[in-house]
Amino acid sequence: MGILWENSFWTFFFVTVVIGGAAGFMSGRSLASKWRPISQPILYMLLLGAAVRFFHFALFEGTLLSLHYYVVDTIVLIGITLLGYRLTRVSQMVTQYRWLYVRSGPFSWRQKKGT
Repeated sequence: MGILWENSFWTFFFVTVVIGGAAGFMSGRSLASKWRPISQPILYMLLLGAAVRFFHFALFEGTLLSLHYYVVDTIVLIGITLLGYRLTRVSQMVTQYRWLYVRSGPFSWRQKKGT
């Protein structure tokens, strides 16, 4: 038992980070591409966190109603989701408004000089 994982690190990594994270990353990308507010992916990850907790319970004999591990799983999912959201939003801004913005890093854009 660890502070982040209940059964083993590999169970946490596979279920929460790989499977749940992939779903969260794609959700973040999808919501950003539809120009949804940043609060929407966070709310969706609260639901996905419950689903991931159920997978831990059903497949690996984890605790279903553990607030601690639900919060840990949900925070990891929110982080991965916001990563996908932000990468997509930066790409949108520099592609759709190329006369106004230029990429200044993987997570940010800036206004072009002279505009």
